[in-house]
Amino acid sequence: MKRAIFGGAMTVMLGSVGLTACSPPAPPPTDAAATRGETAAGWTRPPGIAAVRREGEGLIFSGQAEPGARVVLRSDSGAAYAAAADERGRFEIRMAAPTGDLLLRPETQVGQDAATSPDRLLIVAGGRGPIAILRSGGPTRRLDPAPALGAVDSDGRMRLVSGRSPSAGTPVDLRAGGESGRVAPDSSGRWSLVLSPSAGADEIRVGDRTFIWPGEGATDTGLRVERAGEGWRVIWTGSAGARQTTWLPDAS
Repeated sequence: MKRAIFGGAMTVMLGSVGLTACSPPAPPPTDAAATRGETAAGWTRPPGIAAVRREGEGLIFSGQAEPGARVVLRSDSGAAYAAAADERGRFEIRMAAPTGDLLLRPETQVGQDAATSPDRLLIVAGGRGPIAILRSGGPTRRLDPAPALGAVDSDGRMRLVSGRSPSAGTPVDLRAGGESGRVAPDSSGRWSLVLSPSAGADEIRVGDRTFIWPGEGATDTGLRVERAGEGWRVIWTGSAGARQTTWLPDAS
């Protein structure tokens, strides 16, 4: 039996009630503890990766962590890339672009304590394809230039579509499954919406562009990255052990 990957915060569905606007989940608290990279209970928080840029043959990932912490991007094969956060918690991790696909686990280390993020950093085709943060229970966040529909996440029971509006606060017109409506993005322009499942191909129209969801992929174990329609289909295992399919449409 497949387990649902989407929590209660994402409850709006496209079905008999039609398409309803839904903003992304609220960001985490920004109190003093969060600024230090800690929860209220004093636990070290995992790092947050905000952006990537290419420099020559390498990739540079930047983000926020606990001030002075060691931030590590670790692969299942054991390869790791690390850097120290400065006094304000900012960090940059430099790495040579991989030759193929790579899935990394962000981790914060403070002394003997370590906090592994439930998110995964995906690099497709050595950075020539999409670079994205895959999230268990939440929308995938593209770090590379992405189209209006940035990603479709599915666990076979429901789909979570998401993207970024070119201008914050401007509603996004969306049509899928014969229903249509508008989605309200947050202050950064990001939006997400839960749709009913579709194992086979179907159309999702965002703004003036139509995307063809290619459907679920194979259910074998391990990471699987493959071309599917006009995009990349990624089949991976979330932090809770559930298999997920993420489709990343091509930018153009």
